[in-house]
Amino acid sequence: MSSWLQRQASSHQTQIAGTALLSGLAVACTIFGVQAIRRKVAIEDLKASIPNVDEDHHAQTLPEYGISSKRAITSKDEERVTNLARRAQQGDYDEELIQEQLTRTSSFLTPSGLSTLRSSFIIVIGLGGVGSHCTAALARSGVSYIRLIDFDQVTLSSLNRHSVATLADVGTPKVACVSKRLEAIAPWVKWECFNEVWRESRADRLLGPWDEGRGRRPDYVVDAIDNIDSKVALLKYCHSNGVRVISSMGAGCKSDPTRVFIGDISASQEDPLSRSTRRRLRILGVNEGIPVVYSIEKPGPGKATLLPLPEDEYQKGSVGELSVLPDFRARILPVIGTMPAVFGLIIANYIIMEVSGYPHEIGGGKGREKLYDNILGNLQLLEDRLAKSDGENTVGLKIPVTKDDVGYLIDEVFRGKSVVSGLPTRLALTRWRSPEDNYVADKRWEGQKISRLRIPDLVCMTKEEAAVHEKEVLKGRKRPEDVYGAAVVELVERRFREEAEYDRWR
Repeated sequence: MSSWLQRQASSHQTQIAGTALLSGLAVACTIFGVQAIRRKVAIEDLKASIPNVDEDHHAQTLPEYGISSKRAITSKDEERVTNLARRAQQGDYDEELIQEQLTRTSSFLTPSGLSTLRSSFIIVIGLGGVGSHCTAALARSGVSYIRLIDFDQVTLSSLNRHSVATLADVGTPKVACVSKRLEAIAPWVKWECFNEVWRESRADRLLGPWDEGRGRRPDYVVDAIDNIDSKVALLKYCHSNGVRVISSMGAGCKSDPTRVFIGDISASQEDPLSRSTRRRLRILGVNEGIPVVYSIEKPGPGKATLLPLPEDEYQKGSVGELSVLPDFRARILPVIGTMPAVFGLIIANYIIMEVSGYPHEIGGGKGREKLYDNILGNLQLLEDRLAKSDGENTVGLKIPVTKDDVGYLIDEVFRGKSVVSGLPTRLALTRWRSPEDNYVADKRWEGQKISRLRIPDLVCMTKEEAAVHEKEVLKGRKRPEDVYGAAVVELVERRFREEAEYDRWR
């Protein structure tokens, strides 16, 4: 082997090939070195060309989504409208022109009512179909201080329901699109635009007074968010801090505008988004006091439903990564463009009436306090009877259930219907299974007798069904599976599983 290497090394052809190889490497290194030097010089020149931030050169911070929220002026007409709006917002606009434009509103609300409306400050969170139509109606009606909050950009699919977006706005922030388009209609309206997600950690700033805390506090907040976590957090914050808010429930998959109503959240029905929102809020201690717009249209054969993701997307795993943001829905919700407009206009109308003091009425809460009291009293009597059947002295026996617990179980967990017959009248709560040992009270604390009943043990039946259940299951010690059909047992287990999932929000 060594002799072969010696022969190859002394070969003239090998020497020529080696020389060529080394020459090529040297040339390549030279080229790459020159390119690196040129890149470095180009970068330095580029950096040197960027002016320092000062009074003559302004810089804008990009939001967390990597797109500037500053509006781009794309035509002479837009430049003219923008310049007019800037002057109008600074007071350089004829008041008589404003009064003429709002004359029909003034005639309806009275000049005093319009004056109050014009001085109001409204925050709109979410500028899709609902939020954009609401904002447009508020600006056209005279509201002069509007803050817009939305992280998203206009897309082609937005155009079937958005109130003002055009093809030219696709790819631009919704907050910039809405304010730009409405400046051409009501140039005197002042805008504050936040191209970001509403989060509770930012609430003091996003829901704070106008002009970075120097102006008035918001008269109303519009919740047009379609993400359940953000919606619940916003409504809980507003309710706890005395901020007036009105919320839009789901307009997706709805088609009948005559079935859209406004009322207290406790009275909303036939709306999955409303049900989930209401249930999560009740867990957080908010039972009523928030006006909402909702549809009572029932789903049915042939009607639109939430579209499933393609099977190949599930096979890829990490379906949540398809969402615009973490915890935002990735599936497509079918929506006809007219329904978000109906929701948004109803919200705007409500705010106009409320702020201006115009007389109007909306549906109140369910008014079921007496019902809850009655069901709670009957549950207490049931626990007394069960404890007595095991020889317990029931004087002073307490059950760890409140009236709010009763309302939550009846309305949210069991949808206001018996698990046995589906009837919605003469309802009662009862244990589903008999305990493994007995009904004797917990007496670990001196002076207290507490039933060992747990809220997750309870089901909803009619009073007549509950009486039979007490005899057969609770005192007769039969298993529910031996008394009821498979459909009833499966319904109860499904309700229990749902509540276990919701219980993580407590």
